Amino acid sequence: MKKVLIGVAVLVVVVVAAAVAIPFFVPTEEIKTRITQGVESATGRQLVIAGDLSVSVLPSLEVVAEDISFSNAEGAADPNMASLQALRLKLQILPLISGNVQVDEFVLVDPVINLEIDENGKPNWEFASAPAADAAPAPSGEAESSGGAGSAISDISLGDIQLVNGNLKFTDAASGTVQEVSDINLAVTLTDLDSPFTADGSLQWNAKTINMAVTSEKPRGLTTGEEAPVGLSVETDVIKLGFEGSVATAAKLLVAGALDVSTPSIRDLAAWTGNPIEFEGTGLGPFSLAGKVDVDGATYSFTDAKIAIDEIEGDGSVSIATAGAKPQIDAALNLGVLDLNPYLPPAKEGEAAGGDASGGDSAAGSGSAEPADWSDDPIDASGLRAMNANFALTVAGILVQEIKVGQSALNVALKDGLLGVDLTELNLYDGKGQGKLSVDGRNAAPAISKSFAMSGISAEPLLTDAAGFDRLSGTGNMEFAITATGASQRQMVENLNGKGQVTFNDGAIKGINLAAMVRNAANAFLDPDASETQKTDFAELSGSFDIKNGLLSNQDLKLLSPLLRVEGKGTSDLPSRTVDYRVEPKAVASLEGQGGTGDASGLAVPVLVSGPWHDLSYQPDLAGAVEGLAKDPGKALESLGGDAGKALEGVLGGGDEEGGGVKLPEGAGDALKGLFGN
Repeated sequence: MKKVLIGVAVLVVVVVAAAVAIPFFVPTEEIKTRITQGVESATGRQLVIAGDLSVSVLPSLEVVAEDISFSNAEGAADPNMASLQALRLKLQILPLISGNVQVDEFVLVDPVINLEIDENGKPNWEFASAPAADAAPAPSGEAESSGGAGSAISDISLGDIQLVNGNLKFTDAASGTVQEVSDINLAVTLTDLDSPFTADGSLQWNAKTINMAVTSEKPRGLTTGEEAPVGLSVETDVIKLGFEGSVATAAKLLVAGALDVSTPSIRDLAAWTGNPIEFEGTGLGPFSLAGKVDVDGATYSFTDAKIAIDEIEGDGSVSIATAGAKPQIDAALNLGVLDLNPYLPPAKEGEAAGGDASGGDSAAGSGSAEPADWSDDPIDASGLRAMNANFALTVAGILVQEIKVGQSALNVALKDGLLGVDLTELNLYDGKGQGKLSVDGRNAAPAISKSFAMSGISAEPLLTDAAGFDRLSGTGNMEFAITATGASQRQMVENLNGKGQVTFNDGAIKGINLAAMVRNAANAFLDPDASETQKTDFAELSGSFDIKNGLLSNQDLKLLSPLLRVEGKGTSDLPSRTVDYRVEPKAVASLEGQGGTGDASGLAVPVLVSGPWHDLSYQPDLAGAVEGLAKDPGKALESLGGDAGKALEGVLGGGDEEGGGVKLPEGAGDALKGLFGN
């Protein structure tokens, strides 16, 4: 036994002596040659150590090398893939026997790394394989003995670990983009795996300094796959990001903790990243997001989230599962008042709400607006098949220009290319509504269906705020259901089908006095002050429509008002954007308004509305009025009696002293001529 111990001691002395002696007996140039040949054999690239090189083995492995370069791939823009002004390494040898890695010093000075992707998409970090003949076969059993629990690292100790003044450039020749990060500095502190770990650094990107820090109170878990506490912070003058939580990397990645992101200006952040936001609105300033992050393998979630964009605040959650055939996203968002005006272009000087500088009172037939047309550009709905999703949104209110929407809620469901939007609550100008929208993107030609119903709308403030149109007042109810299929906007319109109806009660049409039109039809259309001084009160204004293959038809427009009835019917060809419509107002002998009959007899002066949408014309149909009176003059004049006759005394200028009826005075022919402006 004694001899054995003596033999082991002699062996150790010989090994130590050899290790100490090697650097003295092996020339430095020979070491350089061995190192550079080994690198070239393994990568097919040249490693050049142009400066001094010193190597010692005991009591620790120490390597100091200067002016090092590693060649780039053939045809690359930069001759070197990497270069170093200096490398300093000091590694304790003896602790490695027990599985302890103790690095006293590892410093990289002025490292420059050039990563490139050529025009064919090949990256320069793909190296040529070493020749098979150069690869020595591993001794039997070596592969097994090189791994396993016996080779596990039991501890790590890091001393002076630094990266000084580094530079990283990424060039993508295929896309023509170049990104460069400079002034990279990093310092790492780790006494052992059970002591706090810190990594602090900074770098320059796009002319701004980014400060970064990573911490862990007990980093051992990061080497064993167990849960370990981790902190991360990234900070510039345009964005701040912080995370405090835990990370585990055993069978799958597990992350749990609190995330906080904020920026003083979304616009400045986007411009800094090279993606400037181009729109005329004033919004997209401060932004903040805070909540709980949870990563469980292929499932990512963000809960208890608080979000703020400009003056908009809300809370919500989102979960993304990527393990299936396509991603599944489930999200919910609750917002306060959603003011969209900061994200809209400012109104031009003199322009009213809705974009009509005239306040909604454009001259008929002026032809001032440019004609528009439907688009033939293909509609691509394939994106609806890229994922499945469920999304719930509630808002306390919405403000768009002058339009004010109350509390609203909608649910969105996307499944295998079929999108469904369910508007479950809408409060708008004293009214309430609900609606549904479906977009089927499962086929080449998308299909759309939409239905909507609303009751109790206050028409005048809604139309005024929405379009600067203050010519209609009353309480409105509406409902419609439409469908369309097509591969372009034009095809959608050509295949549009549906129906609906609209009713307004207890209101008025401002800007025109239909009773005055009946009294003097010709002059009624020439009165320049009519839009400001005239109006037609009504108890009910209603109508329904049918759409078949893009042709909209309305046959039952009616307005019920004391002493007046208005009927209308006609069509609008949606594909060609034209209107052919006839409105027929009547002065009648009835004081009934809402609830009265719409077919009361009386004097009628029809109005024809026709032409393209951008240049409609309005003309009184005097020939039609004369024809109607000629067919049954007695019935028309007979209708003017009773209390209504007394009220219409000014219309025809007649009536007895008791008001018991309208008696056609002498010269009735002249009066009728005056009625039609002859």
